[in-house]
Amino acid sequence: MDNMNPNSSSGRFRKWFKRKHKNKQKQPDPYYDLDELSDGDEDEDDEFMEDVYISSFEMDACTSTNELRIFVGTWNVAGRSPVGSLAVDLDEWLKPQDAADIYVLGFQEIVPLKTRTVIGAEDPTEATNWNWLIGKTLNEKFGAPWLTPVLNPISSDNYQYVKLPDTERRASFSGITDRIRMRGRSRTQRHQQLFLGGSKYKLMASKKMVGVFISVWMKKEVFKKYCVSNVKVSSVACGIMGYLGNKGSVSVSMSIEGTSFCFIAAHLASGEKNGDEGRRNRQVSDIFKRTSFPRSANDDDNPHPLTILGHDQIFWFGDLNYRLDLEDNLARYLIKKQDWKALQEFDQLRKEQEDGVFEGWREGDINFAPTYKYSLSNCNRYSGGLPSRSGEKQRTPAWCDRILWYGKGVKLLSYFRSESKFSDHRPVSALFSTQIEVMKSTNSRFLDKDTFPNIMPPEQIGTSGNKEEGKSTLLSLIVKDTEASSTHMQKL
Repeated sequence: MDNMNPNSSSGRFRKWFKRKHKNKQKQPDPYYDLDELSDGDEDEDDEFMEDVYISSFEMDACTSTNELRIFVGTWNVAGRSPVGSLAVDLDEWLKPQDAADIYVLGFQEIVPLKTRTVIGAEDPTEATNWNWLIGKTLNEKFGAPWLTPVLNPISSDNYQYVKLPDTERRASFSGITDRIRMRGRSRTQRHQQLFLGGSKYKLMASKKMVGVFISVWMKKEVFKKYCVSNVKVSSVACGIMGYLGNKGSVSVSMSIEGTSFCFIAAHLASGEKNGDEGRRNRQVSDIFKRTSFPRSANDDDNPHPLTILGHDQIFWFGDLNYRLDLEDNLARYLIKKQDWKALQEFDQLRKEQEDGVFEGWREGDINFAPTYKYSLSNCNRYSGGLPSRSGEKQRTPAWCDRILWYGKGVKLLSYFRSESKFSDHRPVSALFSTQIEVMKSTNSRFLDKDTFPNIMPPEQIGTSGNKEEGKSTLLSLIVKDTEASSTHMQKL
């Protein structure tokens, strides 16, 4: 049959399509390879496709990349509860006037690390208060409604919002319509669902483990536009005896279209004595090993990463507690000179990025003063120093609060600290531009009648009522080629 001839129209189409699809898979990450891309050698197959009015770009476009801006922040709040005056500090920290698409906030010590809070049952009160204040700060800037926490408290410490796309709106991975899944959803949470309908930002996930807390917020427009799926949380306790939650991590995994994200908020072992750095490194390794996002019966049909390193884009942030291998007086001298480059030569975390537990991870240039430890009696200076002050702990200032990332398609736009005097740490933030892979329906792309008005629908091919029966179209070539291949395979 002519359809099986590689030089026929259908044979050339199949050959052309395979080659183009192969080239598409080999395209480099646009953030790391700025060389001009080529579609390969032009040949007679390309001329054939021009004859049927299909360009290589249109056939290639099974996927595209879109930009999302993600704000990542970390803050050790020293066991203090959020109070009304803190709203001013949050406003300065989150900078909602420069609205990001996603806010990912990690906190440490949202409760005092005492025996009762470490070994007792989890109390969601402080997580609820922080979520309410964050939501209020993000939404009131846009005039969105925000009710009092008495009427609409934010949900418990283990909240997950999962949105999947409406199949009638556009093609999706799973074909499941929008829904909200909440574990143990109460009446107040059902009220919350109605209340959040008018908000600019939605709480996507929130998880608390003793004092470590993560809160993820997304613009309403983002999860209306994209398929957001498989939102999961995980916690790893690796504090006292290696298993208590005074130290450890809480993580969120989610997929936006074809790109998977993992956010890890961590609080690692403190101390600047010999051996303390090794404890931090062991905890990092423990978090890598023990963090998991297992599948459940409620998941959609799409595979999702089960571990941290299985994700496309990963953000690790928190009070990582890495210190300066430098005498206190020399560290304070370099801080006074604002010689941040010289100071970073003694930074423990930078060494771990070179050939340690964070090898290959990236961080922005640090052009700000160390964020720890400030005196609570005089918040404008570091604790300790000479002459020594009664009641103050002697601590060498250090960049304890950090934000790292791993993966392609991530570009750092800014990295800075804020000046809130709420605790003995200064909050640290990073704004990222990330690229997500948006999947498109190949069927609608190839066969859309508005794009290719001369293409006949399948039910009209070969029918006597069609006046264009003898005229070859792209669709007829595809159908005939497929049928010929099936017939050939049956004969074999």
